[in-house]
Amino acid sequence: MITNKQLRYKLKELDKILLDKYAKKSKRERKKKKRDWRTYEEQYSERIKKCMKELEPLLKEASCNIRIANKRGKKFQLNVKQKTMLLLIKHLMGKTNRPMAGMLCLFSLLSEINVGYKTIERLYSDDEVELALHNLHMLIINKKKIKKISCCGDATGYSLTIRKHYASEVQKLKDKSKKQDERKKKKFFVYSFMLMDLKTKMYVCFGTSFKSEKEAFDKAYKMLQEIGIEIESIRLDKYYSCQIYVDKFSGSKVYIIPKKNATIRGSLNWKKALNELIEDTMNFLREYYQRENSESGIAKDKKMFGWKVGQKRHDRINRAINATTVWHNLFLL
Repeated sequence: MITNKQLRYKLKELDKILLDKYAKKSKRERKKKKRDWRTYEEQYSERIKKCMKELEPLLKEASCNIRIANKRGKKFQLNVKQKTMLLLIKHLMGKTNRPMAGMLCLFSLLSEINVGYKTIERLYSDDEVELALHNLHMLIINKKKIKKISCCGDATGYSLTIRKHYASEVQKLKDKSKKQDERKKKKFFVYSFMLMDLKTKMYVCFGTSFKSEKEAFDKAYKMLQEIGIEIESIRLDKYYSCQIYVDKFSGSKVYIIPKKNATIRGSLNWKKALNELIEDTMNFLREYYQRENSESGIAKDKKMFGWKVGQKRHDRINRAINATTVWHNLFLL
């Protein structure tokens, strides 16, 4: 039986000693690991080759039965597979619409695809492409036989303008002396939440929002319920260290660091999480800090695809982030 006094003492201990000690130890271990850039480039090249080899049959299966009845507007000269492939390649190369259309002119003899930049732009709002990307995501998950997972989750933000960088702006908001109208600042970003399987390092579900991290989490949670994957254990940061989030994963082990004003009052699942933190602190922290995999995955995605989304319409912004998620999983096949 734990008490509020024990919980408060443990949280103070974490802030003063344990978290700092654990963080320094992790930092020292990371410094010891030096990256061999030659090996890294060779591995990256092999991953690209393997990824493109796997993409062709998966995309064919994902797009073969997609049909939209009574579709309005101008008809595409490309089929669903070609449209989805073109969007994914354009996203990987990081080109804007006009340069990508120009490159297609150069390679049209090889690919037999030669379209204008407007056609490329419309791919981001095409319903058939959206369905194909979802099917592709599910095929990758099923291929890895992901059914019951230990996972971690984290949210990030993508800038919608080159003048606002998400990390620096969030730091300004944390500084109360510099805090301005938060609602105005949020319009410059789209929030994204990803839930990652620790075994495969793949994203299982995801959600986006133009309002808050909470709404992005709620959309990811809804997707998780729809695809029917069971959660064995989950690790979330302090933003989600409330009873409402712990109760969403009843029956699963939840690893969170409670906020300073937290109490033991609440559900059985909440009390179990607090009890494990107090009784077996070091093992709890080992499990909790596997959440670093989410931060590492998001950092890799932003390094490869950028921290800015070049689209303007909401549906096209969502599609761009969806393409990033698909590529992330494809590279891990």
